[in-house]
Amino acid sequence: MQKAIPAKDVNEYLESLPANMRTALEKVRKAVRTAAPRAEEVISYQIPTYKYFGALVHFAAFKNHCSFFGVSKKTLAAFEKELQPFTISGTTIRFSPENPLPSSLIQKFVKVRMKENEERHALKKVRKPELFIVPGL
Repeated sequence: MQKAIPAKDVNEYLESLPANMRTALEKVRKAVRTAAPRAEEVISYQIPTYKYFGALVHFAAFKNHCSFFGVSKKTLAAFEKELQPFTISGTTIRFSPENPLPSSLIQKFVKVRMKENEERHALKKVRKPELFIVPGL
């Protein structure tokens, strides 16, 4: 059996999927790009990934479901009621093309993740040690 060649970009990734999976994940992509227009879109770990001050969110298609990755446990807890129709595993939300994640919920997750990444980035800048030169030593 020949191993599949990883996609070079998100378009290629989506084009390789069955129509129902492609349609569902194109909606995820549009929601992410709407919420985070400045996020960099790449393929990382062979799946579509968005970067904004580090990894933001990811999505992927599998044989029997789609997944949306990168949502923190704290954020999952905050949207517990809205997530009841979906399967959660760690920080991964599983859904199907027949029961997709709502675009509005994806956008909320992305905005929360952007804020988390911005705060983490700001802390890194503050915590950066400075070198002090003491005259005479």
